[in-house]
This record gives sequence, C-alpha cells and structure tokens, in this order.
Amino acid sequence: MKGSKDRSDRMKKLLTYLRPYRKESVLSPLFKLLEALFDLLVPLVVKEIIDVGIANSDRPYIFGMCGVLVAFAAVGLLFSLTAQYFAARAAIGFSTVLRRDLFSRIQRFTYEDTDRIGTSTLITRMTSDVNQLQAGVNLTLRLLLRSPIIVLGALIMAFTVNARSAWIFVVIIPLLAIVVFAIMLKSIPLYKKVQKNLDSVTDITRENLTGVRVIRAFCKENEEIERFREANEAHYRAQNFVGKISALMNPLTLVLVNLGVILILLYSGKHVNSGTMSQGDVVALTNYMAQILVELIKFATTLFTVNKALASADRIRAVLDTPVSMTDGENDPPAPEKAPDVPAVAFCNVTLTYAGNAAPSLTDISFSVPRGSTIGIIGSTGSGKSSLANLIPRFYDVTEGAVLVNGRDVREHRTKDLRERIAIVEQKAVLFRGTIRSNLLWGNEGATDKELWQALEMAQAKDFVMEKEGGLDAPVSQNGKNFSGGQRQRLTIARALVRQAEILILDDSSSALDYATDAALRQALRKIENTTTFLISQRTSSIRHADMILVLEDGVAVGLGTHKELLEQCEVYREIHQSQFGKGGDPS
Repeated sequence: MKGSKDRSDRMKKLLTYLRPYRKESVLSPLFKLLEALFDLLVPLVVKEIIDVGIANSDRPYIFGMCGVLVAFAAVGLLFSLTAQYFAARAAIGFSTVLRRDLFSRIQRFTYEDTDRIGTSTLITRMTSDVNQLQAGVNLTLRLLLRSPIIVLGALIMAFTVNARSAWIFVVIIPLLAIVVFAIMLKSIPLYKKVQKNLDSVTDITRENLTGVRVIRAFCKENEEIERFREANEAHYRAQNFVGKISALMNPLTLVLVNLGVILILLYSGKHVNSGTMSQGDVVALTNYMAQILVELIKFATTLFTVNKALASADRIRAVLDTPVSMTDGENDPPAPEKAPDVPAVAFCNVTLTYAGNAAPSLTDISFSVPRGSTIGIIGSTGSGKSSLANLIPRFYDVTEGAVLVNGRDVREHRTKDLRERIAIVEQKAVLFRGTIRSNLLWGNEGATDKELWQALEMAQAKDFVMEKEGGLDAPVSQNGKNFSGGQRQRLTIARALVRQAEILILDDSSSALDYATDAALRQALRKIENTTTFLISQRTSSIRHADMILVLEDGVAVGLGTHKELLEQCEVYREIHQSQFGKGGDPS
C-alpha cells in the first residue's frame, strides 16, 4: 500500500509539469469526445439506411443519409486532427520542461550522488524514460478517455436500439475489462525490469565507446562482445516475456467480442424472423460491438504505453526526489587581503571514506599551505592524491575533520564562490566541441585575447596554437580528439591559468608531456604571483622545486618537507625518486 501511495504521489508531482498546458490538456480530450459522439451516431444512420432507404427502395433517402455519413467523417477528421495537435503540443511541452528540470537536477548532483546513482542509468532516464513518458502523456490525452466513452456510449446506444439484445453487452464488457486490467497489472513491474536491463546495456555500451582504444590495445574485443551479448540477451528475454503477456490482449479481446457478435446473431436472428427486430437493428448492434472491439484494442495499446510511462515516471521521479548530499554555505569567506596571515588552505585531521567503501581513502591528514606558496603532492597509484585534491573545491565532503580555505571550513562557503576562487586541471584532459577560444573562455568569460595568449604561452601551448589555421578560433572536436594527449593537457592548463584564481590545482596534468616541456611549464608556473599552487604528480622532477612536498601512502601522510629534506628523512619519497633516477641520480 505504501509503495502504491508513493507512486501516486510521484505521479501527481510529475503532472504539475502539465500546468502550463492546461488548455491543451482539456481541449485534446474534449475534441476526441466530440469525435467519439459522431462515431456513435454512425451505426444509427446505417440502421436508418437499411430499415428505411433499402427497405423502401428510396434512393434519394439513401444518398442523403450517405451524405450525412460523409459529413460525419469530415467533421470527425477535423476534430481528430485538432485533438492530435493539442495532445502533441502538451506532450512535447511537458517532456521538454521535465527534461530541462531533470538535467538541472543532475547538474546539481555531487560526485558522490553521481557515483551512487550511476552515469548509465542517468543517461537512460534522460533519454528513453522521458520519451516513454512523452508517449504516455500523448496517448492519455487522445485515447484514454475516448475509448471508455466509446465503450460506454456503445452500451447506451445498444439499449436504445434493442434493450433485450443489449444485455449481451452488459456481460461482455466486464469480461473485457477484467482481461485488460489483469494484463496491465501483470505487466507494470515487468516494464520496470525491462528499463533496468536497458540501464545495463547502456552502461556497457558507454564503457566500450569510452575505452575503445584500451579494448583494442589489449585485444579484448571478443570478451566485450560476449559481455554485451549477455546483457543484451537479458534485456531481450525480459522484453520478450513482457511482450508475450501483452500479446495476449488482442486475441483474448477478439475472442470475447466475436463471442458477443455470435450471441447477438443467435439471439436476434429469430426476432428478425418473427418481425420484432429489424435487420437494421442487427447491423447497428454488430457495428457497436465492432466499435467496442476496435476501441478496446486502442485502449489496450494505450494502457501498455501508459504502463511503460508509469514505470519510467517512477524512475524519473526518483532522480528528481534524490536529495543533493551537500548543502550550500550561507556566507562568502573574507577576502584574502583582509587575513594575510591565514593559510590559503589547511587540512585539519581529515578522513575521507567514499560511500560504499569499508576502508577510508584518506586518514587523519593535517597540513597547512601559506598563501602564494607551491605544494607538491606525490605518492604511488591509489595513495589518495586525487581524493585530497577533490576536497579543496568540495567535490566531496570529508567524513571527519575539516578543510579550510582562507580560514573558513569549505562547508561554510557558498559553493559557487568557493569554486570561483579555485582553478583545477583534472587528470583526464577534457575539451568541449567549439574552438580553442571558447574552451579557454570557460576559465574566464571576460578574458581578452592578450590574456588568452599569455595563458597559452605559460602552458607551453602558444606555438602549436599559432600553427593551427584560425589560431584561437581553430576548431576543437568533441573531447578534443583532433589534438594529441599532450596538446589537450596544455590547453586545459591554459584554461585554468586564464581564470587567474587564488588556488591552482594541477592534478597530474602534465603526465603526457615530455621532460623538457614539463620543465618549461614548471618554470613558467613559478612566475605566477599571489596564487597558491598544488602540483600533484608521480614524478619527483615535477615537484622538486615546490616550497613543500606532501608524501602519501595508502591514504596516510608519511612525509612533509622540501625535496632535500624528504630525500634524507622519508623512505617512501626516496624510493619513488630512486626508481625514476637511480641511486644518487637527480634530474637535470
């Protein structure tokens, strides 16, 4: 009962998206009902043609009544097209606003929220589920009311034709209703399973498209094909099973309706012979039974679409109802010049445990970074370097302790204000379709061409950008596929430098650069004033000139000091350095 109530509440919330289209939501079923009224009058006209026109060989009367049928058809077509227009307008408007709000909600999710829900299921809900809901709204406005009205109207009209024969309708219609609703109730949970399996197919497809180069490099095509085949087969089996159940609708309804027609013919045949019923009455009754058959088939199709829409609505509403795990701070931190002695960033006994993980990724990390200094962070793969960097712009919240920026806990900052003070370059260089200029302006929308070229020069990207046709206006394909890995990294570094932020975080962002380019980049970064820089790297050569270096091992800080101090005091740092340059070796 509670699940049904929650589903009902969720549907009510989704229906609020139809409020801007109240007029269309009323006019569409209204015009469909008007069309239905004309359809219900057709058997009566045919009855009159048979009983009066044909019986009396009155050709003018027959032609006149045929003209009435043509007029009914023309007016019904006009009403049908009008209803379709309003239904389509409401459904498309509804899905557009819903998709916008769903995307906006997903944009507000934190890294933790996205990790918990899953990227693939969010993609499915943004696309397939919204489309299912749009189709459901469209058919609901056009047919969900029309079909019951036709069925009920046919029953009433049957009583006006012949009350005794009409009792056959009273028996057949409830049986049809039982069949329709039984199949509908059985299929609703199955459609949810189908959509869930579609999530798995989408997830595997996304992984393969993203990692296609790695898959080919390790000759894993056959294994990935098999993994996709298994997921696709599971989706096929679920879809096929619910399809078989849905397929029962038409034959069962056809059997019942044709049984009704047989009963009408059996019952009315003797009455026609005795003269208590006319041939037109029999034709009218069978026509009404045929109308019921057609409308129930339409109604069944509508219900299946609505079932899918209900399953999709539940999934969409679940995303919209998912609370964002982070609450925004209320106050902007004080400007740095008002507190010059306060560290730019401080970690106070910070522990981080990701949702679903038993062990913490960071444990009891404490250090502070003076304003304008450079700190290097190094450690083996999986030591927690990126996890630490993600805490500064508050991509994740600490489990214990606090991260302070300008002396204030990051949880007290307004997220927008906090992140405007920070420029970050992630491990994976991400560029967006457009031009080099449009990508750089992400860092600072008001940057001049001079500032863009300065940032490119500092990032060691000026030379290859100048060689591109168009310079700053050279095209960038999706994900920057028309640039090499090193070029993409330098462009993302330039984008961060354009921001001229108080805090600059470079998360292993020079891994694709050769040593000479890396050295030139570090030399340029040392010239930046009034910026606190975090250099995260696996190369000691990239961080050796930092004011301080933090060494991480399995999420624990095992060393903090200068390059020279750590070589003498920290075994982990010394091993990393010697593995790269040999004992006693040092980068030139």
